Amino acid sequence: MTRFFGIEVIMVMGITDIDDKIIKRANEMNISPVALARIYEEDFKQDMAALKVLPPTVYMRVTDNIPQIISFIKTIIASGQAYATSQGNVYFDVKSWGKRYGVLTTIYPDTQDEVVGTDKRHGKDFALWKAAKPQELSWTSPWGKGRPGWHIECSTISSAVFGKQLDIHTGGIDLAFPHHENEIAQCEVYHQCEQWGNYFLHSGHLHVKGSQEKMSKSLKNFITIKDFLKKFSSDQFRMFCLRSRYSSVEFSDDTMDDAKHLLQAISSFIRDANAYIKGQLVCDPVREDILWERLANTKVTVKAAFADDFDTSRAVAAIMDLIHHGNRQLKAVTKDAGSPRSSVVYGSIISYIEGFFNALGMSFGERQVALGGDNSAVLSNVIDELVRFRAKVRHYALALPEEADAVPMEGVVAAEGAKQEQKEKRQQLIQERKPLLEACDSLRGDLAAFGIHIKDRAAVSTWEIEEGGQVGQQTKKKS
Repeated sequence: MTRFFGIEVIMVMGITDIDDKIIKRANEMNISPVALARIYEEDFKQDMAALKVLPPTVYMRVTDNIPQIISFIKTIIASGQAYATSQGNVYFDVKSWGKRYGVLTTIYPDTQDEVVGTDKRHGKDFALWKAAKPQELSWTSPWGKGRPGWHIECSTISSAVFGKQLDIHTGGIDLAFPHHENEIAQCEVYHQCEQWGNYFLHSGHLHVKGSQEKMSKSLKNFITIKDFLKKFSSDQFRMFCLRSRYSSVEFSDDTMDDAKHLLQAISSFIRDANAYIKGQLVCDPVREDILWERLANTKVTVKAAFADDFDTSRAVAAIMDLIHHGNRQLKAVTKDAGSPRSSVVYGSIISYIEGFFNALGMSFGERQVALGGDNSAVLSNVIDELVRFRAKVRHYALALPEEADAVPMEGVVAAEGAKQEQKEKRQQLIQERKPLLEACDSLRGDLAAFGIHIKDRAAVSTWEIEEGGQVGQQTKKKS
């Protein structure tokens, strides 16, 4: 949206770090629910980074917003759309919201639903606050110790950042009801507004080809991102996604092979076009007028496709059509007839294609050597280990004793003597470890020549492959 339409995007991602499943799993592992949630959170962030998914503007954890959630619930109760029970639970009164409930999925409250084995007034009422169970993580509230319900956390977090108006809410199609429906009801009560969210963008399930079942952990028909990236690259994954509408994605070896072949075709065209621009590829005279027209039409088609509910499949098809017409005129000839070369039009086409894919987190051409498949994963792991080893050596070389650490407090003379001794020891260690630091700097300089840039930070060293590098993935890794 930013690159193609110039719209500044502020994205907030909510992190549910306390719920029934987390509590159950934490009890099984004999660790705190918050600690377990942090483990999964970091694992998720690493997977997203490996796929080159841009992080949100801000992450918001539920457990960091408990006071705000409690205040949000109190406002809904005061508005008459929620009630507390004697058992310490708080529910949203769906029936009291009437026909305004169900605006997203057209599911309306049934006045005849029965309540069995619960302290709800009506069956469709949903929890805003859950009373604490024995030995369960909880927070103090006006209704007793407990924790937030599932839906209220998202409403509170989004409202804390965006206020009473949200432009786009994203999520899986399975969240449309009841989660997003309940979020809308909560927010419209809290903000007393007619429309809280302008658009809901629901992504479809990832299906295994030939099966009606979605890929999920419960069905044991899934592949982890880490295992996936051992076989495919992040660029191949992105192309696979771009070839489908976000509302319906089907995974198979055939669809992944299709993605790989498209990437190879794009890289091949960019290499040939660059060779033509440099005079390394001699061709017959080029019909510039046709290529300029094709380029202009492609830009219009791509923008229209993205404006049409993010139709990435149509946008990629337009790019491939442009490449097809560009290739048709790059016919090599054996003898140079001295015809003028049309470098500018091919330079413009390359610039547009690379800009298109760079905006989508991919890179091509001379800026990239496509390693593909297992080789990409192996290269990434090798660089990981190399940077990790270098970081250990560097940290050792820099780990000098503090001057004041060994200074005794008894007597000025003794203190001065200890200071001098400590200073001399530090100087000796600096000289002894200087070659190690020089070797670390030398390695960093050597890798930079291949586009692999190491950045030394306070606690860790990170590496990234710059667009101008010679290795196949522009990515970041932390060691």
